[in-house]
Amino acid sequence: MLVDHFPLLGLRLTTPRLELRLPSPEELGALADLAARGLHDSDVMPFVVPWTDQPAAKVALSVVQHHWRQLSSWAVHDWSLNLTVFKAGAVVGQQSIRARDLVITREVQTGSWLGQRFQGQGVGTEMRAAVLHLAFAGLDALEAVSAAFEHNVASRAVSRKLGYQPDGVQRHAVGGRLSIEHRLRLTRAGMGAAPHRPGRH
Repeated sequence: MLVDHFPLLGLRLTTPRLELRLPSPEELGALADLAARGLHDSDVMPFVVPWTDQPAAKVALSVVQHHWRQLSSWAVHDWSLNLTVFKAGAVVGQQSIRARDLVITREVQTGSWLGQRFQGQGVGTEMRAAVLHLAFAGLDALEAVSAAFEHNVASRAVSRKLGYQPDGVQRHAVGGRLSIEHRLRLTRAGMGAAPHRPGRH
């Protein structure tokens, strides 16, 4: 079976409302469709690489290509896992976790996006908590880092809820404009009061 050669296909993260896992081809198509319908208002850009600032068909194609590219380049010392997020069986977004030289650095990075109609419901907090539990309880990480632009109030609120602390800023040129990115860091001890305790299968 394919899962015998690529065990990540069998990974399931569960929370009270969500399931996070690698998608089937049809589910990947649904994820691409979701991104093409819009992830944010047109007057803001939450991503350092403005991949959503292109026609809908190209946004969808970029989701598919990025998913395959990350899996095809998987290595123990340098990996990125893009998990599709499901709520009541419906595709609602993507939660990523990645690391380089994890055995040495004991640090992971996270990133995510949600379809617009699923935002503002606590889903972002729950799915981030799921991969943090995987990192700290399953992969023996000691710290997790994230980042969000000043205008990305929702992402920064998720980080505060989960116990992240400020870790400096970085200046980016995005779409010909200056965007200030706030870096955030969470220690394994600092997550002790996380609101969700997801399961792992």
